[in-house]
Amino acid sequence: MTQPGPVDSPTFSPLYRQIKDLILQALASREWGPGEAIPSEVELASRFNVSQGTVRKAVDEMAAENLLVRRQGKGTFVASHSDPRAFYRFLRLVPLSGANEHAKSVPLECWRAKAGPEAVRVLGIRPGEPIIIVRRVLEFSDNPVVLDEIYLPGEIFAGLTLDVLKESQVSLYSLFEARFGVRMIRAEERLRAVAADRASADLLRVAEGSPLLSVERTSFTYGDRPVEWRRGLYSTRAHCYFNELG
Repeated sequence: MTQPGPVDSPTFSPLYRQIKDLILQALASREWGPGEAIPSEVELASRFNVSQGTVRKAVDEMAAENLLVRRQGKGTFVASHSDPRAFYRFLRLVPLSGANEHAKSVPLECWRAKAGPEAVRVLGIRPGEPIIIVRRVLEFSDNPVVLDEIYLPGEIFAGLTLDVLKESQVSLYSLFEARFGVRMIRAEERLRAVAADRASADLLRVAEGSPLLSVERTSFTYGDRPVEWRRGLYSTRAHCYFNELG
């Protein structure tokens, strides 16, 4: 007689994690936009029919993940890329001098194309779907430090043009958030060392063959949906890549 195979046990999710998922769904549906206050813990507890402590635990975890921001005496707000404190969350470059430098994005090109195999794989879209490709230089104290090539789903970022990028006075992620309703929640990066070719050397003002740091990043929005793939070349002549662990 054939014995029945093993039966997978259902995955248990603590109640506060279930409440966290419900709050995330509200954020994804833009019930509360970036920078806006969310209801109080008492109101959320009543809405979800749970204790205030359960809501607090969910909110605490979301604050630790930079999804929400607690402000003493004011309430809890949806995190926003426009918050100056969040600027360096996704940019890990720091000057070797220790100086406080201002970053400036200099757009070079912006064009539409059809998704090739790599964009399809990384962004989870179908072959031939429209994508938008952006090339820009990131300057610190008027010195070019990063050369980025950025791939975006065309359906989400329809209307993004070189003129829009040049006219923007905010960071790229702030622009994506304010104009297209896309907030980057987390990112995965892969780093390796490369040598500058002639084109990147000219744009970064380094000698051809100079060592550069190649940083490939995939950024995700709510629901763990990939919405940006970028390949950057970093000049570490006067800067280093800094990441705090623990």
